[in-house]
Parts: sequence; structure tokens; C-alpha cells
Amino acid sequence: MMWHDRWNLTKRLTPQRLANAAAVGYSYQRAKATGHVAQAGLPISLAIEPTTSCNLRCPECPSGLRNFSRPTGMLQGELFMKIIDELSPALTYLTFYFQGEPFLHPQFLDLAAYANERNIYTATSTNAHFITEAKAEDIVRSGLCRMIISIDGTTQDTYQSYRIGGSLEKVKEATRLLVTAKKRLRSATPHLVFQFLVVRPNEHQIPEVYQLARSLGVNEVKLKTAQIYDYRTGSPLIPRQQKYSRYRPLPDGTYALKNNFENHCWKMWHSAVVTWDGKVVPCCFDKDAHHVMGDVSRQTFAQVWMSTAYHNFRKTLFKSRSEIAMCKNCTEGTQVWA
Repeated sequence: MMWHDRWNLTKRLTPQRLANAAAVGYSYQRAKATGHVAQAGLPISLAIEPTTSCNLRCPECPSGLRNFSRPTGMLQGELFMKIIDELSPALTYLTFYFQGEPFLHPQFLDLAAYANERNIYTATSTNAHFITEAKAEDIVRSGLCRMIISIDGTTQDTYQSYRIGGSLEKVKEATRLLVTAKKRLRSATPHLVFQFLVVRPNEHQIPEVYQLARSLGVNEVKLKTAQIYDYRTGSPLIPRQQKYSRYRPLPDGTYALKNNFENHCWKMWHSAVVTWDGKVVPCCFDKDAHHVMGDVSRQTFAQVWMSTAYHNFRKTLFKSRSEIAMCKNCTEGTQVWA
């Protein structure tokens, strides 16, 4: 069924969106070739944060650790609609996620339906603890295109070693409800993805997660490498299998990121993140919003996207990306499956 998901995305590419993507791609390649940093077009992809709240306490997540320095809260519908109304002619892909659990937002599916009505491909990531039979049917009816379900273990002991406070049985039951609702409503969406965050306690269960996905009717499995904030001296979460780790061991016993830190970044040209309260940050690695480019509750998105602050940040990337704190744990350009 992955072909259906690819077609579902491809059919959103209107002539205006294709022209926008071409402008964005050309301006990025020109910047790489000449060093002349100038942005053209609006984002192809955008992530919007429904909420910073979360029910779990995952050890490498600011939401789970409750250690944000930025305010916590819920995205307001009026702000969301303002952003979508401005960007929908150019925007192809919308992710309802940054930090927090999206289904804690009481109007989340209304927001998804609003974007779907504007022919935008919509995706979210969830721990699947709030999906009832009625909610599963509402999800299918909303038109949400893709749902990533975090399932970081195939036994409760392994699962809860990272998803602290979570229930694997709730995740499996939510998956069954979604698959059943899709069949009942004769819908191919949402495309269901099991995302398996590979850490040392669960790396031995990688074959089992594929088996579990097949048994439940999940469309796809994605393995994801784990971001470790304090990785230099090692961590019990770093996998033993190097191909599943973002970090490589050094002869002195410390670790380094598998990244050559080339001075460019495609994400700065084609995507951005909007926090629940309207702050625009460059990418999903800026979890605490240290690099705020502007505020769409007070400005248009285009004003922020083409601002001096954004321009200067892109120029900095082309000079010395490795000196930007949030880039030091980034996988852009990282070879993690070697």
C-alpha cells in the first residue's frame, strides 16, 4: 500500500506548488554553487506544534523531561488557520508535530481536516495512548494522510524502558482500532507507520517489530536513530550495532557524531517549524526555540521567511555550520545506516 501513500502525496503537487518547489530548489543549489545566499519561494514542508504537553516521560525528550525553558501551551485554531490560509497555495506537506502529544489537543482533528480541505498532505506522530474506537473513526474521517505510531519495543519491559509511563498494549489496541476503522470506512488513509527508535535496550527486537506490524496490518515500519543529548562520554541508549547509531566510538572512549558538517542545509530552504504560540524556528533540532526567526502571530509567514534574521542565519550555515549549537546533534548529512 506504500504506492497509495506516494500517490496521495504526488497528487497534491499543483502547478503552483511545483513552481514554488522549483524556485526553492534552484535558490538552494545556487547558494551551494556560488555562496550567494538568497531564498526564493515559500516552504514546501512545514511542521506545526499542536501542544507541548505529553503523557509520557521519555528520557531524551524535552516534553518527557518537563525541562522546557520556553512556555508550554496549546495551538490556537485562529493562528493555525491564518498560517494555512497564507501558505496553502505553496505548501505541499504539513506535519502536526514538534514536541508533545498531538492528541492531547482537543481540536487536533479539526485542524487536520482544515488542512486536508486545502489539499495539503498531512502527517502526525503519536504515542497512540488516546485513541478510542470513536476517535479512530474520527481520525479516518478527518482525512489525515499519515500517522506515525511510536512503538519502541515489542514487549512491555522493553517498551517502557524508553517510553516511561507508557503501555504497549494500548499502542497495539489503538493500531487495531485504526486498521478496523479504515476497513469499515473503506479508506486507505491514514497510512500507518510503526516508528521504532533504535536504542540499546530494544535493538535485538528489530525483526520482531516487522512481524508485529504485519500481524496488525500496519502499512510500514521505519527505524529511527536516537538523538542523545549528552553523547560524548557514551550512553546506555547508544546501540551496539553501529549502523543504528548516530554516533561513532573514538579511540579514547568518547563518541562523535557521524557527520562531516558541510556548510549548507537543505532544511533551511524548504521547511520550517512553528511552535504552538507562533514562533518560527529553523528546524526540529531547535526544540527549546533558541533560534526564533519571527512570530507569525504578529507577522505574515512570508515576512518571517524572508526576514533579515532568517537570511543571516542561512548565511551563518554557509560559513560555519558546526559552530551552531543545535547543528551539533543533527543528522543532516549523517550516514547512519553504513
